Amino acid sequence: MLAQVLAVIIFVVMFLLIVTDKIERHIVSLGCGLLMILLVFGLSMHSMTAITETLNLHSFFTVDFWYQAGEASESSAGINWATIVFILGMMIMVEGMGKAGFFRWLCLEIAGLVKYKTIPVFITFMIMSAVLAMFIDSITVILFLAAVTLELAQILKCNPLPMIMAEIFCANLGGSATMCGDPPNIIIGTSLGYSFGDFISNTGVMAGISLIVVIVYFYLCFHKQLAASKGAQMAVTEYPDPKDAITDKRAFITSTVIFAIAVLLLVTHAQTGLTVAFIGTFIAVITLISQPKDAAELLKKVDYKTLLFFIGLFIVVGGLEQTGILAIVASFIGKISGSNAMLMVAIILWISAIASAFVDNIPFAATMIPIIQSLAATQGVDLSVLAWTLSMGTDIGGSATPIGASANVVGISVASKQGYPVSWGYYCKYAAPATILVVLICMLCIYARYF
Repeated sequence: MLAQVLAVIIFVVMFLLIVTDKIERHIVSLGCGLLMILLVFGLSMHSMTAITETLNLHSFFTVDFWYQAGEASESSAGINWATIVFILGMMIMVEGMGKAGFFRWLCLEIAGLVKYKTIPVFITFMIMSAVLAMFIDSITVILFLAAVTLELAQILKCNPLPMIMAEIFCANLGGSATMCGDPPNIIIGTSLGYSFGDFISNTGVMAGISLIVVIVYFYLCFHKQLAASKGAQMAVTEYPDPKDAITDKRAFITSTVIFAIAVLLLVTHAQTGLTVAFIGTFIAVITLISQPKDAAELLKKVDYKTLLFFIGLFIVVGGLEQTGILAIVASFIGKISGSNAMLMVAIILWISAIASAFVDNIPFAATMIPIIQSLAATQGVDLSVLAWTLSMGTDIGGSATPIGASANVVGISVASKQGYPVSWGYYCKYAAPATILVVLICMLCIYARYF
């Protein structure tokens, strides 16, 4: 009983400290993780087994961590090293692409294809944001996209905020479509053994339908503001040359090829048996080898704070799992829903969306995975249906508020630094209705397809 009480207190303190954002979140999660090991596993449980299972270091030395010939094992206990290794590899690849000028080149090329007309740029940038976020972390997508949008807005003489708002939302939506698009999906996929193809054929379908609706929604919201710009009257020759964005031709070509290889490996990993941990490691190695002069700089630019945050988070969630708290929560949801699968889906979807609008969706997703596993085992509900429900709820819910997802914070920050501040009222006026609309679409899609 004492172990359970301490585990809950540590978890709640971690969440509150993350929400208040007074202390850097990696320090919070690591500190709470250390308390979980010392106070819960050590002093209360006297269990070395709980510590070793939660740290999960032995996973590195198993064949299944790198290659899976058969069905992937479903395990969410402890630190999910596959998630961390994969994200690290993709971070290194993205840094290499950014240094070579890939993202700025792509944005300017697409703007040129639509003759730099404001409304077509607005629509194509929404689509590009969603597509890029399917394979690259949405934070990186928005970081580069917002910067180029601000540059184009000055030339097109239009307000960049409608474009940046729509790009942020579409990046979060695109990230929900694949296993590697958003951190919650990476955690869900690696924990439950789902492949890139599993996500594309399930969450990808819902994201695709929602994207069409969202494009129409944002067009109706902002087309009058954007149509008033004078950019379309200017000569195309006055706009930036995409070739000028390429800082190193050799690095540009190699980083583009590496990105294509990463996408190919991810799409086929269910058939090849190569795990995301192997893919992340392989992509990191070939990126560093291809850019030997910049290797040290690329490694320095990796967001190690986020990786440390993940490690601490997994330890804290592991404490809730080891003490049986998550099983109790799952039992409670089962009782509320009365074993009604449709009601259970609605509860998980809307709670995930609402919670993710105000707190980081990564710890929420990590906490919910063992809960949906327990619900599937005790209530007889298909685990995959609950997984897709959790994925869409956490990924989309974060779009509703300025603090709901990291991409939102980054996009707003970039705009504010350039003299375009975004208030809570302005953001929520457009993003909150879009979020509710997409969550409703997802719920209807889940009901229509799986029940």
